Amino acid sequence: MAHAQKLFKKNFLEYASYVIKERAIPDISDGLKPVQRRIMHSLFEMDDGKFHKVANVVGHCMKYHPHGDSSIYEALVNLANTELFIDKQGNFGNILTGDMASAARYIECRLLPYAKKVLYNPELTEYQDSYDGRNREPLSFPAKLPVLLIQGAEGIAVGMSTKILPHNINEVLDAMSSQLRGESFEIFPDFPGGGFLDVSGYEEGNGKVLARAKLNTEDEKKIIIEELPFGVSTEKLITSIESAAKKGKVKISNISDFTTDKISIEINLPRNTYTQDVVDALYAFTDCEQSISINLLVIKEGLPTIMTVPEVIGYQSERLVNILRKELENEKRHLLDRLHARTLERIFIEQRIYKSIEKRVTQEQVMQAVLDGFIPYRDELMREVTPDDVERLLKIPIRRISLYDINKAKHEVDEINLRLKEIAYHLEYIVEYALDTIESMRHTSGPLAKRKTKIISFDKVDVREAANRDLTVSYDPKTGYVGYGVKDGTSQCKASLYDRLLIIKKSGSYLVTDTIDKYFAGKGMRFCCLADKTLLEQTVFTILYQERSTKLLYVKRCQITQFIMNRSYELVPEDAKILKLSTREDAEIFVQYKPSKRMKVYEESFPFSGFLVKGVKANGVRLTTKPILSMRIRRAVHTHPQEHEGDQEESESEKQLQLNMGDM
Repeated sequence: MAHAQKLFKKNFLEYASYVIKERAIPDISDGLKPVQRRIMHSLFEMDDGKFHKVANVVGHCMKYHPHGDSSIYEALVNLANTELFIDKQGNFGNILTGDMASAARYIECRLLPYAKKVLYNPELTEYQDSYDGRNREPLSFPAKLPVLLIQGAEGIAVGMSTKILPHNINEVLDAMSSQLRGESFEIFPDFPGGGFLDVSGYEEGNGKVLARAKLNTEDEKKIIIEELPFGVSTEKLITSIESAAKKGKVKISNISDFTTDKISIEINLPRNTYTQDVVDALYAFTDCEQSISINLLVIKEGLPTIMTVPEVIGYQSERLVNILRKELENEKRHLLDRLHARTLERIFIEQRIYKSIEKRVTQEQVMQAVLDGFIPYRDELMREVTPDDVERLLKIPIRRISLYDINKAKHEVDEINLRLKEIAYHLEYIVEYALDTIESMRHTSGPLAKRKTKIISFDKVDVREAANRDLTVSYDPKTGYVGYGVKDGTSQCKASLYDRLLIIKKSGSYLVTDTIDKYFAGKGMRFCCLADKTLLEQTVFTILYQERSTKLLYVKRCQITQFIMNRSYELVPEDAKILKLSTREDAEIFVQYKPSKRMKVYEESFPFSGFLVKGVKANGVRLTTKPILSMRIRRAVHTHPQEHEGDQEESESEKQLQLNMGDM
């Protein structure tokens, strides 16, 4: 058993580690997942400037990716639709409309020059064996841009996931420039579908954002959707609107899709319905508004790491400086080798060292003759002459020796020396060189250059507030049922399916439940209303109850503001019964006392407002210690008759309560 547990644990950890590192989570170094990196590597190997069938690219990539052609094809289509590194030809689908791409055999792609500018440098790329050991694939590309932030990423691994939103490429470059200059910066996502974005909860890439569609409401009888929120296609959006309309959540007459290269979804409204009545419902009940949770999880130095956007910018800025330094040092090394070769060639031809090999009969003698010929000119050389240098010199054709142009060779050497000075300057001022490189990578035109999503501030629409309260909640005293499905009964309130109901039963127990078709509240239900937080905070319940054993009367005032859904609570003690429950403030209890000797006051009024509002669990206050003859509840008597002249007539629920108190 212990061996099996150990085996399962080992296998699970290996599987989890593989999925996290080799499938779902992108690497911060180049911002690519393994399948994306293998696709780019295949395109670099196949690149000849012409378009390639996607099917051929997929087949080539299968040498490196061991998970089948469908995953490669889907990743390639998604990568091409970002329009950053891959030029496409044919139907690659449409991320705005949700249209699928054509089969791999019908579409073509090739690398954009920008891909080589940003990613490609074999000398700086570290390679590893492919899964079958037959080929070599890159561990990561020396990316000069935070591709991770520009393209965005999404993936689900074992026990963790990542969700990174795309950003505008020019804004990312500006942030890198600010980072290198030591200045503060702030960048936010930018989506291909445009729309509006509230970034108040962005939290540097690990919070939540609200995305909304752009609605044109200039015509009060028509709404035109012109831009989409992130992750929503026109097909998905229309489906959500039609579904909400069928459920009665949104009132529309019809919906039409006129989308071409620009989004245009037209919603016509029915009679007596106007745009201001529908906009909030569209945001609340359809995909016109999206709440997007973000988690910037990446693979950094072989481990899954949660980072922030500024940390990614800082990491990539430092990485850019290191990459540029290595590129300059490599170029410098190549130029010095080239300068050494040109110097050897000049001396070899001008000083006719090749003449010294005419009488040599063996390879060793020829080699030594050339080496000896360079001894007088050792001070002009960049380094010692090697056998490889001699081999290259001996391969120079006679035609080139006879046509050797001294001035041309000198001009080439001067160019090399000039470039070496430039490299030395760039290495000394590497940060300024990095800033110039960032500026050269800026997109001056095209779909990636201009920000599409507008940053604004707005609150998420509450579905309860946006829902139409068109359901009548009724109570049937004969059957004891309450709900919007009760037909024969008295109306209690108007509600929507997203509302909650507070129901107080005859016994004094209460509960809060969702708006339902029918609920058995029992005969003699005391009260039913919407359990709206604002409404309950403004409502005070006044309860007159009597203890069954002592017959004493108590008054309790409380508010119901905290509860657990569908859990029953008690308003009065177990051995008490409710005589009256009211939510009025302008009422009082009028009491007549039993006559007795020395009694001076035979009747008295107790206004509701004279009792303190306490917690739901608190007991009531005894009304009086004197023996009571009778009692009733009435509207409070005002000092000035002209006040509350509209209170002349009592509602049915506030009729006088006459009690026979002879036993008290």
